Amino acid sequence: MRSSTSSFASAALFIASVAAHGHVQTIAVQGGETYQGWDPAMQYENPRPEIPAWSADNLDNGFVSPDMYSGPEIVCHKKSEPGQTYVQVQPGDVVSLTWNTWPESHKGPILDYIAPCGDDCTSVDKTSLMWQKMDEGALESGYDPGTWVTDDLIANDFTWDVTIPADLAAGKYVIRHEIIALHAAGQPNGAQNYPQCFNIEVTSDGAATLSPTGGEVATSFYTPEDPGILFNLYTQFDSYEIPGPSLWSALAKVRRHARDFFKL
Repeated sequence: MRSSTSSFASAALFIASVAAHGHVQTIAVQGGETYQGWDPAMQYENPRPEIPAWSADNLDNGFVSPDMYSGPEIVCHKKSEPGQTYVQVQPGDVVSLTWNTWPESHKGPILDYIAPCGDDCTSVDKTSLMWQKMDEGALESGYDPGTWVTDDLIANDFTWDVTIPADLAAGKYVIRHEIIALHAAGQPNGAQNYPQCFNIEVTSDGAATLSPTGGEVATSFYTPEDPGILFNLYTQFDSYEIPGPSLWSALAKVRRHARDFFKL
């Protein structure tokens, strides 16, 4: 019988050999603790490590395609299961999400959502989570293909900063961080979604409360025909319509602060 260590090593070599995309490898609270992200090779560990990041069946660092938008895969990736611990944060904390890599060709929007999960995120039904979009970025300038926030991600050592809402009420939440790669999106079913989820626990109280019945379920975020999903990156355009629901209005100021911080 093969050991879990040797299985993990073999899987890691397999991933390294695949010209693939990426995953969030660390979740760091600036000025605080750094947490392990979900490494796809962890599916071969027994027992699996208890981490805040949600697990997924993405050994090839693969993606969720538009024909899966109405199913559970779009929530937190394929066959995702809840993380078993929490990133400890306070309102206003900046959390840095570092990907192991990201291809320059995979330009597109980066989106961040948050959903309350009651008293326990570790066993929550992902399809019932009600999300609010708290951050977004996409086209910055140019066309064919232009400069996108994914270029900023690469320039910032594959790191994207998310600000926890300054007035967020204490409690347990799931953060959904997502890149949508558009390099093949000019054809039907060509967009590539890379959702990554992790649990947080807000340890001090604020005034902004997320209702468990507010927001939207992830299966209603996108359709394959949305103009920001079926989009030809390699042509002349002067704008891009970011897909998904509108930003949670209570977070508009936080979003601007987060982008200002990111641009430093």
